[in-house]
This record gives sequence, structure tokens and C-alpha cells, in this order.
Amino acid sequence: MSDPDALVSEIEALGAKLAQARHAIATRIIGQTEVVDLALGAMLSGGHALLMGLPGLGKTLLVDTLATVMGLSANRVQFTPDLMPADILGSEVLETGADGARAFRFIEGPVFCQLLMADEINRASPRTQSALLQAMQEREVTVAGTHRALPRPFHVLATQNPIEQEGTYPLPEAQLDRFLVRIDVAYPDRATERGILLATTGTHEARAPAVFTAEALIAAQAVVRRMPVGEGVVELILDLVRACRPDGQEAPEIVRRTVAWGPGPRAAQAMMLAVRARALLDGRLAPSAEDVAALARPVLSHRMALGYGARAEGAVLEQVIDEVTASVSRKGLAA
Repeated sequence: MSDPDALVSEIEALGAKLAQARHAIATRIIGQTEVVDLALGAMLSGGHALLMGLPGLGKTLLVDTLATVMGLSANRVQFTPDLMPADILGSEVLETGADGARAFRFIEGPVFCQLLMADEINRASPRTQSALLQAMQEREVTVAGTHRALPRPFHVLATQNPIEQEGTYPLPEAQLDRFLVRIDVAYPDRATERGILLATTGTHEARAPAVFTAEALIAAQAVVRRMPVGEGVVELILDLVRACRPDGQEAPEIVRRTVAWGPGPRAAQAMMLAVRARALLDGRLAPSAEDVAALARPVLSHRMALGYGARAEGAVLEQVIDEVTASVSRKGLAA
């Protein structure tokens, strides 16, 4: 069993290093503190993140900055309607040697990196989107019957345009569930946008320094998994996830009436990791009920869907999640 005092020291040291990383990111990303923390939290948890927002809100810049600050090798794939799975995974080519002998050689695709930016992922066809399924879950790909391991750590940070825009395809539910969190990137407020104007239209472009290495990030992910979680927080996570399933016995009336399908066990796993990462980024030694409430939308919103009738009546999924979270939190306090 690990020494509690040693674990406390590791958490405190990692917290200080994460503060440096956040400061380095802030040299290029102005404002958007919650967006940055959610993306960092996903990487600390060993997961993937889906950045949802309109074009031009800095999603690509954020991913590029994260790759630099976390010391990871990064590739970018621009998803388009004509993109094929082989364009992501790689393919075998037949080569002829100097002696005339022929042999197949595998050429790695851009997925063979530590941080893959899937830009505008919903502009590619579902067939191409699904090429990332095995990579995101198993950290390996299978090409021509051969399993090929991906570098460690491996993270996918995908950007997505709102589905109402022309030329987009909805992501399959199975792939959405692979993303640890969904991060909504909104328009900046006036003060933040003024800072962006002044910082990005001059002659000097800020550069973010590297703070982590790949090995340091892997070590940080191990610390996150060792962080203790109180029994009350564990029960709150279970209560919340199970309350969001419309066919479950624990579902409140609003969920039964509006939700078509709810989150599976992977949502609870994601929440357990994400609350630890959030506590670490906040300089605390253990997560709290407030962490669960704050992460309810990012963890659950892409793992649920409203029914047709509820959408026709104007129901909003985020409001349903907020209501369920508040109800579950009140019951937890009462208990």
C-alpha cells in the first residue's frame, strides 16, 4: 500500500507543475479558463476530449498549444467528406527492392502520434469517423490483419462544428462515448476579446514553453488514479449517472419524460477520473461534490439524447442535466 504522506507530496508537486502549465497556456490562450481546465483534465485522466464550437473560436490554437506545453508529438488531420480511413491509420504499399524482390511496407498514418488533433471531425463520413474507434479505446490500430500499438500517451482532441451547419455528419453514439468530456467553446466576453485583439494583431506572436514531457504526463496520470475519492462522492457519481437513464428505476420523472437514451458505465468511469483531475488542477487533495456538479454537463451531455417529443416541445438537454444534478445533490446532502 502506498504511503499517504508520499502521495500528498506527489499531488502537491504535480499541482505546482500544473500551475506552470496553465500559466504557459495563458500566454497564447486568452481567457477560456474553464475550456483550458477541461482539456487539461481530460489529458490528466488519460482520455480524449471533444471541443464543440463555431469556427474561429480558438479550438485549433488550444490543441496546438497543449501539444507544446505538454511536450507531446502532435499531428493534425483536417477531416473532409472525401477523407478515407487509410488517410488516418496508414496503409501497406508494395515496394520493389534493388534485387527485384517485392514486399509490403506499412506507412504509418497521422494517428501514430501522442496527440492527434481531429479538426472538424464531423465533416467526414461516419465510415471515416469510425476509423478512430479502436485507436481511442484500445490505443492500437489493426491494418491488414496486423495489430499496431500507438505511442504512449495517446490522446485525441477533436473539434466539431455545430450539427446545424451544412456539410456535417453526426458522430456515431459509440464514438461519442469514447470522449471523456465534451467541451463547449463559447464566444469570449468583451474584455477577453479586446485582449485577443491586442495580443494577436501586433508584430510579436507569443510562444508557449514546454512544461511537461510525455513521461511526466504518464506519471501524472498515475498520480490522478491514485488520488483518493470519498465514499460520498462515489455514491453521488453513481446516483447521478443512474438517474439519467430513462429506463432505470432511479430515473426521475423529467428523465423518463424527455430522455431517449442515457449514459452507460463508461460515463461513471469518466466522472471518477475527471473529478480527481479537477481537484488536482484546483490544488486540492481529493474531489468533492462540487466537482461532480461542475462536470455533469461535460461528462454527460454527449452520452445522452432527448426524445423526439421532448425536442419538439423545446426541451434542452443541458437544462435536464442541471435539474437532475441539483435533485441528486439535494438527496445526497439530505442523506
